[in-house]
Amino acid sequence: MKFTYKAVTDVGRRRKGNEDSHLANPEQRLFVVADGMGGHAAGEVASRVAVEAIDEFIGLTSGDREITWPFELDASISYDGNRLKTAIRHANQRVLEATQERAEYEGMATTVVAALVENDSVNVAHVGDSRVYLLRDGELTQLTSDHSWVNEQIQNGVISPDQARSHPLRNVVTRALGGKTDLRVDIRVVETRAGDVLLLCTDGLTTMMPDEEIRDCLLHCAQDVDRAAQELVNGANERGGEDNITVLVIRFEP
Repeated sequence: MKFTYKAVTDVGRRRKGNEDSHLANPEQRLFVVADGMGGHAAGEVASRVAVEAIDEFIGLTSGDREITWPFELDASISYDGNRLKTAIRHANQRVLEATQERAEYEGMATTVVAALVENDSVNVAHVGDSRVYLLRDGELTQLTSDHSWVNEQIQNGVISPDQARSHPLRNVVTRALGGKTDLRVDIRVVETRAGDVLLLCTDGLTTMMPDEEIRDCLLHCAQDVDRAAQELVNGANERGGEDNITVLVIRFEP
């Protein structure tokens, strides 16, 4: 299935630097968004290293099923699903290795959301609190579940989603690249339909705009991915722009 896409990143209104990274590789049908964490610009390094490592691994395994992999295959998911999952675990190793290079890189980490498109489906993988949404028939569905402290409290019924939006610990992630050597990657496959819109984004968008407003913006601009991506970033900035904002919008065409 054909698709159009647009990525936009912005420093926001409160930060001096942008620690987000993103990738759109239409030849490999690969799309990635990462939100780095760490002082002295280390977050920027972590997200960049992760995105580059994922792109590298997907490229190396394209069309070559005989290549030696650093991890065992997961029989419960497709070959492309394994490629994406392994690429992220490989990227985790690269981030961990980078933390050893300079003292100021110690403790750096990054979230990742990634989409690898097959013929009529898309593999969606994530680690951390960056998100992937699907807009279909006017309904917006979150395809990922945040690996964050506040989301765990929501799942346990301790706090409400509205309370989570302003909770002082809302930025605490429970899983990220650069944290542990044995990284768990959540992955799912979604069948695609003509007219579907996929949104990959960092929490610089989702902490500023509720899902209803994201849906309305995507609906209003559904035919124009360039406009949709820019209006989402503008909307987050208009509501405070407290963090870096990165969005990547993909529309599947008839």
